[in-house]
Amino acid sequence: MTETARRPPADRTPVMADVARLAGVSHQTVSRVVNGQTNLRPETRERVLKAIRQLGYRPNTAARALVTRRSATIGVIGSKAGYWGPSTVHRTIQAAGREAGYFVSSANLQSLTREELADAISHLRDQSVEAIVLISATDDALDVARAQEDLGIPVIVVEGDEAKTRWTVGVDQVAGAALGTQHLIDLGHTEIVHLGGPPSWTEARSRKRGWQQAMRAAGLQPTQHLKGDWSARSGYEAGLEIARDHGVRAVFCANDQMALGLLRALNEAGRSVPDDVSVVGFDDIPEAAYLIPPLTTVRQDFTAVGHRAIEIIQAALAGEPAPERLISPELVVRASSSVPAPRPKKRK
Repeated sequence: MTETARRPPADRTPVMADVARLAGVSHQTVSRVVNGQTNLRPETRERVLKAIRQLGYRPNTAARALVTRRSATIGVIGSKAGYWGPSTVHRTIQAAGREAGYFVSSANLQSLTREELADAISHLRDQSVEAIVLISATDDALDVARAQEDLGIPVIVVEGDEAKTRWTVGVDQVAGAALGTQHLIDLGHTEIVHLGGPPSWTEARSRKRGWQQAMRAAGLQPTQHLKGDWSARSGYEAGLEIARDHGVRAVFCANDQMALGLLRALNEAGRSVPDDVSVVGFDDIPEAAYLIPPLTTVRQDFTAVGHRAIEIIQAALAGEPAPERLISPELVVRASSSVPAPRPKKRK
């Protein structure tokens, strides 16, 4: 039977049996995928999900809730700040959640205070969500997530701290920072300034730790550390300070937005990148390849983070061991980093 013959007529809403025929599996297998069960071969699950996408199949969540006594709804809490990484994770979770048969209810907060986070979780619990993904890894967010652990709803924190919360998912921040720092060390830099993020964020602390580890492993002292707030403005302000110190030859920034501000400050001060100062960022935002110069950075696969969050939810709800929570980062080398130029000789 051809794939076209397996498809339902265009004027009929596809049902589970249509998905089973197209994927070449049983009705029970499709049901297990739709209901979030994880004890399936990955290739079988992917074949079913592909058929669901091709047919535009949408599970009848109301009927399923009556049978399973589950709402098939998950909640996602994010920020209105609009940072590219968290926004990408949020969109991916919404898409991956729908593919897995969940309805996704989102709450975007103006500020990620303890009170707003607790209120958002309470609001989602009133909707009978089965799990919540919290796209914020501040200390307040970790405390709020930990307080929910005894209430029966898994709260998965994106880029959280495994020592402080049961369920987390994200990119290996320490390894990523070590990659960026080691790249500068391999080029010959021995004094590398770290422009870090807010210390109340686990990501900022992890990236600082990765910079420290790489420096110490190379026998170097990680002493020069400036603090930003993730914004390009804070990178610019730190850059004005860095530009005044002609002994600074390399900077590892905790995100690309701050690196963007740093590049402008260095340019205004007449400091050439990378001839005078090498710069490495973190995230690989879409604009990174088009900055002047194109930015060397550490790439985070935010799409993979979103998909892994859904996999962890499915494992949590099934009472099964969670898949590996950390995703490996990747170094992307561009023109903003190079070997340090020889220092000009002092005139006698």
